[in-house]
Parts: sequence; structure tokens; C-alpha cells
Amino acid sequence: MDRFFEILERISNIAGRYMAVIILAVAACALFVPSSLIWIRTTWVNPLLMIVMFGMGLTLKGSDFIVVFSRPKDVLIGVLCQFLIMPLLAFSLGKLFSLETALLVGVVLCGTCPGGTASNVITYLSKGDVPLSIGMTSVSTLLAPFLTPFITWLLLRANVDVDIVAMFSSIIRIVIVPIGLGLFINHFFSSVTERIKSILPLVSVTAIVMIVAAVVASNSHQILSTGAIVFVVIILHNLLGYLLGFIVAKCLRMPLKKAKALSIEVGMQNAGLATSLARTGFQALPMATVPGAIFSICHNISGPILANIFSAIDEKK
Repeated sequence: MDRFFEILERISNIAGRYMAVIILAVAACALFVPSSLIWIRTTWVNPLLMIVMFGMGLTLKGSDFIVVFSRPKDVLIGVLCQFLIMPLLAFSLGKLFSLETALLVGVVLCGTCPGGTASNVITYLSKGDVPLSIGMTSVSTLLAPFLTPFITWLLLRANVDVDIVAMFSSIIRIVIVPIGLGLFINHFFSSVTERIKSILPLVSVTAIVMIVAAVVASNSHQILSTGAIVFVVIILHNLLGYLLGFIVAKCLRMPLKKAKALSIEVGMQNAGLATSLARTGFQALPMATVPGAIFSICHNISGPILANIFSAIDEKK
């Protein structure tokens, strides 16, 4: 049994290290040879995302929320940037590039969703402020049931009907409940969760890869027919999020470690949730799921690259 667990740990380490490459390869396969991955149903997206959120809950402890009370100003700045910069940036880019309604909805959902769970790992690799990153991700995720539907409605009400209640209930069911369950189990059965934490990256990577594969394979024809414009918008959204987050941090005279955490937290989104909300809340617009899938690919490639750049920056410089 121990030998089997060691093998799983090694596979998990490899999966975590080469996550970007794996996602890119699977996405390319789903895009150009969709028949090979069409067996992964889009109806699996929500359960898969719940698994990712449950895994996030298993890694959290009550002590992770201390930063919220010990450094409320830093966390508040991060959350404000998260729910101001990314939604406005998404809407502005969508309008600037004249995206069709379905794609605009998907891009805006990417912007209004909370920070991605991978941001904590990327902050660690960047030698940034990890406790602050965890605090910002946790608070933005807990506020998402209220802020994500409301901001989405504010930005899109002139373009499409937004069901705020449906979005609220979806986020509660898909995000809050699994995270709460994971947090509960980690608190009362910490000896068990400590044992399996090392293989959680394998579970999360597998789930995220399957979400990307399901969405891209089922929409491959539509993605190819839209041309490069949606890719340009998503890449700009992601990269400008990093840049604006860093600029805000430095304008507020934050130390470099905090600036790294804020930059990464703003730029990396919970794109899986955006895909899920697009699928359940905007069923009449199937292409709305596409931007979330592309964002998942994009930030899982740009994140590790940014981590290498940030980790090489000397504090004095």
C-alpha cells in the first residue's frame, strides 16, 4: 500500500510540475481531433469543478484565515482589485474587439469570477506572500456568490438576461459547499488529510484537464470558426490583469512580496467556474463556455512563466 501511495505521489508531483504542458497538449488534441475526447461529457463539468473545490477545502485550515484579521487592509485591497480590475477589463476588451454576445458573456464571466486556486501555488513559486494570497483567494471565493452574479448583471444587463438567483445558487452548490466540506473534514480528520495532501495536485490537474477537454472538444468547430480574436482577448485579459495588479501594489507602496501576490491573484481567475456558470446560466449561448476553457489554458501557461520571472527578481532591485 505504501509503495502504491509513493507512486501516486510521484505522478502527482509530475502532474503539478508539467500541468501547463499537459493542459496545452490535451486542449490541442480536443481542438483539432475532437472525436478523441468527445467522450468527456460537458455534463461532467460541474462535478469535476466540485472535486477541485473540495480539494481546495482539504488544504485549508482555520489558521489560513488569520491573515484576514491580522492584515485586513492588504486583503481588502486584493479583493477590490479582483472584483474591479478584472470585470472592467473583460468588458472593455470584449467591446473593444466587438465580440459577439456569447463570447462577451464568457469573457465577462472570467472577469467576475474569484481568483483561481492555482494562484497560491504560483505565488509560492514566485517567492511572494503566500499567506496573503491564500487570504485573498479565500475571501474572494466566499464573496463570489454575491459579487459575481451582481457584477455580471451590471455589465451585461444591456446585452443579455442575467439570472442572478441561478448564478448565486450555482456558486453556492459548486464552490462554497465543497470547500466547506473539505474544510470540515480537514479540521476533524487532519491526520487523514495530511496523508493525502501530496496526491491532491494529481486529482486537481486531472479534473481541470477533463473540464478543458470537455468544453474544447464539444465546441471545437465554433472555436476554430471564431478565428484568433477570442484568443487575443483572453491573453490580453490575463496578462493585463497581472500588470495592473502589480502596478496598483507598487502605487500603494507594497513590498515586493505583496506586490507579487496581488499581481498573481488578480491575473489568475477561477476559469473553471466561469465555464460552469456559462453552461448552467446561459444555456442559450453555448459559445459562452469557450472563453473559460481558453482562460484555463492561458493562465496555466502564463502563471509558471511569471513565477520564473518573479522568483528571479532581487528584492533590492
